[in-house]
Amino acid sequence: MDADKHLGELRPNLSDSSPKVLYPARMVIAFVRHAHAGSRSAWTEDDRDRPLSEKGRAQAKSLVSLLHSSSVTALISSPYLRCIQTLEPLAEASGIPVTLDDRLAEDTAFEITLSLLEHLDEGTVLCSHGDVIPATVDALVRRGLIIDGPSALKKGSTYLLHREGGRFIRADYLPPPTIG
Repeated sequence: MDADKHLGELRPNLSDSSPKVLYPARMVIAFVRHAHAGSRSAWTEDDRDRPLSEKGRAQAKSLVSLLHSSSVTALISSPYLRCIQTLEPLAEASGIPVTLDDRLAEDTAFEITLSLLEHLDEGTVLCSHGDVIPATVDALVRRGLIIDGPSALKKGSTYLLHREGGRFIRADYLPPPTIG
C-alpha cells in the first residue's frame, strides 16, 4: 500500500460522464498494538503501569510519520501506560489529546471492542493489546473482512481498517517501524 495514502482514502472518481451515484467515502481507522514494553515477568508492579522500553519509545515516535498526524482525527487508548505512551508522540504532533477507553484494555471481549469500532470517525487511531486486537480482527474476518498482508501482530504494528457503508471490508497490515 502506498505510504502516502495510509489514512487518507479518496472518494470514487466522479469526473466521467456516467450517472453520478454518491457513495460514502471509504473510512480508515488505525488499530495499533502498543509498542515494545519492558518484560512482563520482570515487572513487579501493577501491569497497567508497565512502560515502554527504549525500543518502544523509538517505535512510538516512528508512528508519527507512519500515520500522518495531519490525517488523525482522534486518539483512543487502552488505559494501560504502554498504550498511552505509544500514542503520546502522535498526540504531540497532531495536537489531539489521547482519550482513554476501557474497551481497549487487556482481556476485553471482542464484542465490547467491536461496539467501540462501530461508531468511530475516519482518521481515528486506536491503541490496544496483543490479545484484544487479534480477537477483534478475527471477529471482523468472520463478518467478511479481508486482510491484506500477514496476520502477524508484533508490538508496534498496525492494522488499517477500511470501512465502507458501515461495514469493515479490508485490513492492511503495517509491520512495526524498523528501529536502527
